[in-house]
This record gives sequence, structure tokens and C-alpha cells, in this order.
Amino acid sequence: MSLADSDRELVVSELDREPTRAEAALFENLWSEHCAYRSSRPLLSAFDSEGERVVVGPGDDAAVVALDGETYITLGIESHNHPSYVDPFDGAATGVGGIVRDTLSMGAYPIALADSLYFGEFDDEHSKYLFEGVVEGISHYGNCIGVPTVAGSVDFHTDYEGNPLVNVACVGLTTEERLVTAEAQEPGNKLVLVGNATGRDGLGGASFASEDLAEDAETEDRPAVQVGDPYAEKLLIEANEQLVDEDLIESARDLGAAGLGGASSEMVAKADLGAHIELDRVHQREPNMNALEILLAESQERMCYEVEPDNVERVREIAERFDLGCSVIGEVTEGNYVCTVEESESGERETVVDIDAYFLGEGAPMNDLESEVPPEPEPDLPDADLTDAFDAVVSSPNTASKRWVYRQYDHEVGVRTSVGPGDDAAIMAVREAEQGLALSAGGAPNWTDAAPYEGARAVVLENATNIAAKGATPLAAVDCLNGGNPEKPDVYGGFTGTVDGLAEMCDTLSTPVVGGNVSLYNDSVAGPIPPTPTLAMVGAKDGYDAPPLSVAADGDLLLVGDRGLAADDVRLGGSEYLAQFDGSDRFPALPDDPAALIETLAAVADEDATLAVHDVSHGGLAVALAEMVTADAGLEVSVPGDDPAGTLFHEQPGRALIQTDAPAAVRDAFDGVAPVVELGAATDDGRLAIDAGDRTIETDAATIREQRATIERDLE
Repeated sequence: MSLADSDRELVVSELDREPTRAEAALFENLWSEHCAYRSSRPLLSAFDSEGERVVVGPGDDAAVVALDGETYITLGIESHNHPSYVDPFDGAATGVGGIVRDTLSMGAYPIALADSLYFGEFDDEHSKYLFEGVVEGISHYGNCIGVPTVAGSVDFHTDYEGNPLVNVACVGLTTEERLVTAEAQEPGNKLVLVGNATGRDGLGGASFASEDLAEDAETEDRPAVQVGDPYAEKLLIEANEQLVDEDLIESARDLGAAGLGGASSEMVAKADLGAHIELDRVHQREPNMNALEILLAESQERMCYEVEPDNVERVREIAERFDLGCSVIGEVTEGNYVCTVEESESGERETVVDIDAYFLGEGAPMNDLESEVPPEPEPDLPDADLTDAFDAVVSSPNTASKRWVYRQYDHEVGVRTSVGPGDDAAIMAVREAEQGLALSAGGAPNWTDAAPYEGARAVVLENATNIAAKGATPLAAVDCLNGGNPEKPDVYGGFTGTVDGLAEMCDTLSTPVVGGNVSLYNDSVAGPIPPTPTLAMVGAKDGYDAPPLSVAADGDLLLVGDRGLAADDVRLGGSEYLAQFDGSDRFPALPDDPAALIETLAAVADEDATLAVHDVSHGGLAVALAEMVTADAGLEVSVPGDDPAGTLFHEQPGRALIQTDAPAAVRDAFDGVAPVVELGAATDDGRLAIDAGDRTIETDAATIREQRATIERDLE
């Protein structure tokens, strides 16, 4: 990738000269889609990012939200899609490292990770190779640094075969006194680089992430992928904690996209300031590195700190104590962003960059792209045997157990995990505020592929329902907006629909979108990915306990929120059932008052009479029922309606199964909010019996466990 002719003309006009080689490379990377959001920024104003608890919104390394008057959480999400295709282990691992350092740069300590992963069809050997490598990379890095991975999602879809997606979210913990931002504070302060030495890995990573993947990407683009060192990251986490404790940091930015050039220029640009950086002062691990390589290498485990001159030596002492490199590379100024290097022959300093930092960071022109609204699918419903359909949907890799994935993650480290992976949402114990923090993360490519706008609204509601099922109410969200090549009108139309859908439902639920990431040009020789918005949402509740997902051996089972049954208009669009049997349909209608539904569900989940709660989503009612039974507790239920397949397999979000000792109280709570249907009761024999019209599906916990072990069975 090189600087486009139109961009070069703009740069030449601003500088009144031709850019140097280093300047041209900086503009190429910082004006790329990955950094400048040239195709998406015009759309992002749709999001409401304000709220009484929002302390820092979009634009910093991570968002900051207040749990109470003293305790803050940070929330961020990033993609590492292209690198994870070229090198699944290192690509995914460094994605974890990057989002953790985004957390550090806010003065926060990371307490939880969530990973949302998307691959081609599970039976494709290359997809399995990518899947195994990505999971290994995430588990290795997260386990080594001691940050638990507690939530996430895994989806398989044929359109990811040439371009998988790896989206990672991180939650951190800080306070008002410890809060740091990425905005430079004062001319004369020093810029200090702390962490690993700089090498040549990751060169041009930002521009690489802004191109379609070529057929030879796995070999030709390998130099653009960074190599991680989680042990150095763990040292950096602890060193950062001490630096913040001693109030030594004025501002901070992690070195991610575009390396040192990106981090240092963005810090000063935010304050409309400049910097003078002496590139040869950067500690390096490879010989004879030139100015461009030092500026743009994306070597991992590095932080750029703004430090008052009197505190520089103490910062150096702490870095040395944790066996981390430390270089004083320059200072904040009131002028341009200037980088110099000493010429080896003359000993004089050569200026390789001299540009206005704000123009570098904010001057990229936005793209004006054509957009086509995708057509609504025509109904084409399969005629599948009900028992065969149940078996196929329950055992699909998309709805099957993800235990093979999350058992590789240490989700107990840090002793905050109250509810771990495998449930609707994780809960972290924030004892400092005496609150439980619920975390749900994921997307639904079948939904957003079938109906980008409605599917994106459904993704938000699904994550909110996960949180409410644990008795928490949504607090804030961040999004990772993944799409194909935006220069294709149909792709950009689908992407636009997902942005508008996310924004509308988050606004409806009074859940501010406080940050996020955009990843476009996820195209390959196999074609574009589906429009794929990933949402990471947090919610709060008093205490750390929550109702389980599994049923007890006694109690009534109610289904709440099923609009399709109430309206006798069941829609199967976006369902795993249609994916299994090659059908199509309109997307389900969503609840009339989703905000009231979420609020009521959270309240009911925390009632003493509530025995179990489970959201109904991917795979529909059939999968939700199957997931609730155990060897010690079964279910006998009867589902209403004249369309058993529609009733069992449609995937309208905003539904939940509630097992309770007080069904009348649940009906009263949802009166005027959402429909409530009594399905049946629990048993003590581990069987699942579903009466559906003139058919009965009978199975048991052992059979279901074997059916849902699809991924585990195939990979071991």
C-alpha cells in the first residue's frame, strides 16, 4: 500500500513541499482506514456516547465508566483480523496484548477479557487450523499475563473462510485519582518509552489492516504481523501499576497501530501540541534500523509516557526494577511534530519528520461512498423432520458447547470471577464498589447477514438479555464494527445498516456506546465477510450472586418475551435451523418495549423464588431447553402454536426461560411488558421431553451432552 495520489496532493499542499520518505509512510499509515476511519467516521455520529456515568468516551485508548463515586471501570475492544489469518497464534496473542495495554494507558489494572471469534465452516481443514491457532494464542497470552478470559463467542460461517475475525475486549479497574488519558499535558514534559526493545516486526501493520487479503497473504504479509511476549507484558502491567500509584504519569499511550509514530503523534495532536523526538534514542533489538523502521515498527509490549522532567529518573528506576527497557526519546513542544536522527558519517542530526501533529492525526479526508440497501430475503422454508432438525441444530458447531475453547483459558485468576464462561454472561466481583459487573460479548453473523439493521438491533438486545438473565442492568457498551470492502455499494449498505441498528437499540436501552473499533476491507479471494458488529456490554448489580442457567429438579418453567408466539407470526430469518437446511425467511420482529423487558427480567432474576434463568437466542427454544437440563434435573414441556418448527427454532432475541417457585408473581411482573407462556415443569430424572403439536421429542442429558460436544470431539 502507498499514499494515494489525492492524499499526496493534499499533503504537499499543506507542507508546501514533497514529504520525506518517513513522512509519507506516517501519512500512509495514520491516514489508512484502520487508523483514520475514513469510510466509517461519518456514520459513527449515530451513536449516543454520553451518560451520567460516562467519564471518558470515544477517542481515547479505552472508555471510562463510573461504577460509583470512587470506582471506575475501563472498557475497550479491538480487532486483530488480518494478522490472525496470516499467523493465527501471534495474530490473536498480540490482539490480547494490545487491548490490555489500551487498558494500562488509562491508569487501570486489567481484570477481564472477552473474545469474539469468527471462522469459516467448521468442517473446513484450514478453518480448523485457524481456529486452533487463534484459541491457542489467546489462551497462551491471557494465561501468562494473569488476566482471566471470562466471556465471548464463537461463530462459524462459510464467508469467513478467507478472512477470520478476532475481536477482543478488556475490562479494567481504576479510580478518579489514578485516571490517566492519552492527551499530552504540558510542553517541556519528557516522552519516555518503556518496555520491550524495538525491532522490525509489524512494519506497516496499520496499512496492511486496511487492504483486502490477497491469496498469498499468509506468506507475503508475514512481516506485517507482530510477535508478542506475554512475560514482558506481565512485567509492563506491574510496572505501569507502580508508575500510576506514584503519580508519575501525565499521559500515556500504548504503541499499537503505526508504532511509535502513531502513539506519540496522537498524544500531542489531542492537545494541539507538538513533539521533538530523537529516534536513535529508542532502545532497539536489531542492528542498523533506519528512521522509518523505528517510527513504524509495531513491536509489542511498549508504552509511551509523558513524564515531568523531575520524575524521569524515578520512572527509569521502576522500569529497571521490572527488567524493562527505558528510553527518554524526546519532549512535548508547542511546535510541530518533529523527528530527527543522527547521521552516522557527519554526526549531525537529520530532520526526517516535521509536520503539524493535528494535521497528521485529523487531516485525512473522509470517503463519500455509494450505499445499497440489501434486499429482504424471500421466505423459503424447509420441510425437515422435527427430530432430525432438533438433532442437527443442537449439534451444530455454532450452537454446540464451546467448552473446548474456554477450558483452555484461566478464568479464575485474579479471584474476581463469580460467574465464568459457559453461562449467559460472566460476573466479576468488584468488591471495591460491592457490585457485580456482568460482561457479555458477541455478534450473530447469521442475523446481520439476513437483515443488517434488524440483526444489529437484535445483537444489542441479545447481549442485554444475557446481562439481565444474571440480574444486572446494562451500563455501557463498546463495539467492533467488522465489514468487507466499503467501496462495494452492497457491502457499505450492509455496514451502514449494522451501525444504525446498533445505535438505535443502544439508545432505546439507554446504554451509551462509549468506544469501539472499526475493521473494514475484510475481503479475500473468497469474497467479503458478512456485516459483523461485535458488541461488548457491561452491566451492574448489587452483590455477586446470580441465578444459574441449569434448572433445579423442581419448579415451573416459563417462557417470557416470545413475540412470535403472541402474534402467531413466527419468522425464522437468521436462524441456525435455516442455515442447516438451506432456507430463508424474514427476520423476527423484536419486542415492542425492549427497555422495560430488560429491566423487568433483571429484577425477576434476582428474586428469591427464581431458580434458574436462561436467555433464548442462537438455536432458538430447542437449544435453550437442551442447555438447561442436567443429569439430575430434566424438563417436561409443551410448546404452543401450529408451527412446531417455527416455535422451536426461531431466534427472536429478548426472550428468556425462567424457572420459578412463584409463576403468578412472574406473570404479574411482566404484565403489560411482555408475553408469558407456561411451558411445563422440571423433573428429577435428567430427561427432556418436548411436546410440539402432534410430535414429541424425547432425549436426556447424556445424549444432549454428546450431541453438544461437536467441537471437543472433533479436535481431540
